[in-house]
Amino acid sequence: MNEKLLGAYLYSQIRIRKFGETAKEKVSEIFTDETGDVNVVAIVVLIGVAVLLAILFKDQVGKLLKTLFGAIGGKANDAIDTAPATE
Repeated sequence: MNEKLLGAYLYSQIRIRKFGETAKEKVSEIFTDETGDVNVVAIVVLIGVAVLLAILFKDQVGKLLKTLFGAIGGKANDAIDTAPATE
């Protein structure tokens, strides 16, 4: 009986060690895999350009948004004022 327990113990230790090695390999692959890096760089560059444009044209965009929302608000108020009352 002791031989069976010893065999089971040794087998479990080997499996645990092999699992640990496999896990280390998988984690290493995740951190060393370079596929998709070009896409990440392109996205970062595009975000940078968008932020730069937002900073450069901040005042113009602000004025445009105020004008647009003012027009939308005015039209909404006109629509509410001219709507027939329902009772």
